[in-house]
Amino acid sequence: MLPSPELMEKMGVLVEEMVNAGVIIATDGLKPSSEGKRVKLENGKLAVIDGPFTESKELIASYAVIECPTIEDAVRHTARFLEVLGKGECEIRPIFGLDDFPEDILPEGEPAKEEALRAQMLRNAAQ
Repeated sequence: MLPSPELMEKMGVLVEEMVNAGVIIATDGLKPSSEGKRVKLENGKLAVIDGPFTESKELIASYAVIECPTIEDAVRHTARFLEVLGKGECEIRPIFGLDDFPEDILPEGEPAKEEALRAQMLRNAAQ
């Protein structure tokens, strides 16, 4: 079910504010699970399962990648999103960065390689 034009307008204002503040890295709504597939590898066997995924108790309807200095700041931005939406539930999870791993487990040159790959991802996203 698509949101109302009023909700789309309110959400657009919030997203624009968050983009201008440098908080949102990426965000999108997701189409229904009926249009999706699950890919599963178990015991060396690959399975592709067509949606809808009725056995799921929880489905993700959208996502946002936000960059905040603290988890509390992320909670504040998420609360604003839910206030605009009017109801719902969001999960906030920090993303691993290279600085989360001890240097002695990273292969030689890995930080530079990772930085180059991330720069390429940004270029790809801009196309």
